[in-house]
Amino acid sequence: MSKPRAQFATRIGVIAASVGSAIGLGNIWRFPYEAGQHGGGAFLLIYILFVFAIGVPIICSEFLIGRSSHSNVLGAFQKLEQKGSKWHLISYVGILSSLMILSFYSVVAGWTLEYTIQSVAGGLKDSSPDYLANYFQEFTTQSNRSLMWTIVFLLLNYLIIRKGLKNGIERMSNIMTPLLFVILLVFCVNSLMMPGAADGLKFLFVPDFSKITPKVMLGALGQAFFSLSLGVSTLITYASYFKKDVPLVRSASIIAGLDTLFAIVAGLIIFPALFTYGIEPTEGPKLVFEVLPYIFSQTPGGQIWAAAFFFLLFLASITSTISMSEISISFFCEEWKMTREKASMLNTVIAIVFGSLCALSFGAAADWKIFGMTVFDLFNFTTANLLMPVCGIVFAIFAGWFMDKKLVRSQLTNDETLKVRTYKSIVFSLRYIAPLAILSIFLYQHILLDLVFLFFSQNQ
Repeated sequence: MSKPRAQFATRIGVIAASVGSAIGLGNIWRFPYEAGQHGGGAFLLIYILFVFAIGVPIICSEFLIGRSSHSNVLGAFQKLEQKGSKWHLISYVGILSSLMILSFYSVVAGWTLEYTIQSVAGGLKDSSPDYLANYFQEFTTQSNRSLMWTIVFLLLNYLIIRKGLKNGIERMSNIMTPLLFVILLVFCVNSLMMPGAADGLKFLFVPDFSKITPKVMLGALGQAFFSLSLGVSTLITYASYFKKDVPLVRSASIIAGLDTLFAIVAGLIIFPALFTYGIEPTEGPKLVFEVLPYIFSQTPGGQIWAAAFFFLLFLASITSTISMSEISISFFCEEWKMTREKASMLNTVIAIVFGSLCALSFGAAADWKIFGMTVFDLFNFTTANLLMPVCGIVFAIFAGWFMDKKLVRSQLTNDETLKVRTYKSIVFSLRYIAPLAILSIFLYQHILLDLVFLFFSQNQ
């Protein structure tokens, strides 16, 4: 007799784990610099629109596929597709994408451990911008240190995922997700009392509509996908552990809302600080690891603030990586009949191998280029710009057009026990809005830009 499949114990566990999978470096590290580079309020406006017009329906599509099958991502499509069709092939893309993201994501997560330790030890105290820039450059290019922290982070991730759904993922999510929010609120209150708070709030919340361009829209859509973990199969996998009484649409809306709230709070922390110290909000990816340590060094109690902030980043990172790991682990357990322990170990070994190559991309392997990109850049670009959008389109089309309509309605309404006012709009978005929006921006990025560059090069 086969062992009963694991389920989340509580609805709070569902929300905590799902929100934890979405909340990560995408909210606290990526959102502020994306918003800073794309005009602040204009970017935020488009971002929120995409989150609820496209993000929530795609979350629902992943929930539909996961809960109605109670299986890993490959088994889910095999159970739900019509005989002879090939929809299940997309599951391999999702598994590959999750392993690639886990690999390069763990490198950045490892940096948070280095900076947490250095903050506690006082290594970043009273540091000049030049010192911090040189420190980050030296640390990331010194392969042994970056590699060490990548492996340490993945081993910490392993200690959680090996314990399973309830004792590992759900238990830790119930602790870490609320703790994340508490620490964020403390930082937010502190930042809002800074002299530059008014300017920071204006930049974040007052949109300049002249800055809404296709590039801004592309950045907002990419951020929505990255932040919500869309198109990676994370939510398909988590939903396969949902009980029948979990309200899918309400849960999707709560997850999207909380994820957006976390991103906005991160903006409320960072932009007032930037304007207080006269730093441009367009600093980009180095914002967290070069600019913020300098701001902390100028703030009373800065050593404590810095240590708390980078510990916050670590918590945000690991709540995401445990969910990313579950995609391949459930596949290994159910399709390859591996034990949880062996599946967790295999997932970790793969991530360490690829993560090591990503970590070395800043140092010893910086000259190893594929299509002109380092391994780190290749993994980042391929997942965010190719694999995640493709999977997002396929999930939306499959749920909107090819899943049994009675099954879709049954899942979204919990067998007609819930009145879902947005049912028709969700299905409409899955069929038309989400696929067309993703496809149009995807084509703009990968084809139209090349045509424009070609035109200008031929006419110079």
